Amino acid sequence: MGFLDLFKEIFTSKPAKVDLEKRFELRGKSGQGSMSRVHPAIDRKTGRMVCVKILDKHKTAEFEKRFEGLNKPSEGEICTSLYHENVVRTFEYGVTLQGEPFLVMEWIDGVGLNYLIENRSKALKGRRVSYLRQMAEGLIYIHGKKFLHRDICPRNFMVTKDHVIKYIDFGLTIPYKPEFCRPGNRTGTADYLAPEVIKRVATDHRVDLFALGVSAYELVTGNLPWERARSQQTLLSHLNNPGRDPREFLPDLDNDTARFLIKAVERDPNRRFQTADQFREALDHLPPDL
Repeated sequence: MGFLDLFKEIFTSKPAKVDLEKRFELRGKSGQGSMSRVHPAIDRKTGRMVCVKILDKHKTAEFEKRFEGLNKPSEGEICTSLYHENVVRTFEYGVTLQGEPFLVMEWIDGVGLNYLIENRSKALKGRRVSYLRQMAEGLIYIHGKKFLHRDICPRNFMVTKDHVIKYIDFGLTIPYKPEFCRPGNRTGTADYLAPEVIKRVATDHRVDLFALGVSAYELVTGNLPWERARSQQTLLSHLNNPGRDPREFLPDLDNDTARFLIKAVERDPNRRFQTADQFREALDHLPPDL
């Protein structure tokens, strides 16, 4: 075997499979997604508390097939390339003995942003602008790394006990390249899908801005701009009807915040915020005690 052949074998071979039960002390489940399950765990190798995310191998393979021939990086490859205060830290990734992809992430001592919203938590009072600014900062970083998140929604953020927001799920994330933004890739959480995704036309980074806008609307009002998408018909309301004025839910809401939320959920991508930087800058005009 020549040097070049040896080099290729070392750097292109698949990672060795890991016995998760032997490597980690798995402690029940902390979450269950449509494509994965998540366990708090003790890493026997390092002794630290971590979070082990195990992907459904069949659903993951089905999703990856959409990008066949495009050399798409795996979720593990994407996550280990990201390092930012507002993004969950991923230490490593691999494959289980059963052939399931897994990720080892930092353990976050906190709750989901969706939990705080759904329970009308008093902890949100006076912190909404701070949370939104952190969400924007994280997205600025993600877009700067040339990725589209494609599944921004409150359940994909964790809030630590120190009130730090972290993006936690990159299962639908794609490289920000033309070949990955072609028409037809309708993925994401229904209530946060931009109209251009629903219409299956070519997309760009503004689909993330729309999803961030819907998340902001929900964070402030406790409601969605449209009826919850329980059917194809209600999903089409994103295309045919403007979002409800947030003052329908909060009559005393100040005009600056109302205008901000209406712009954030604009159906026309040319009329909504064009970048996460613009979104963040607009927050400077909102009342800090929101």
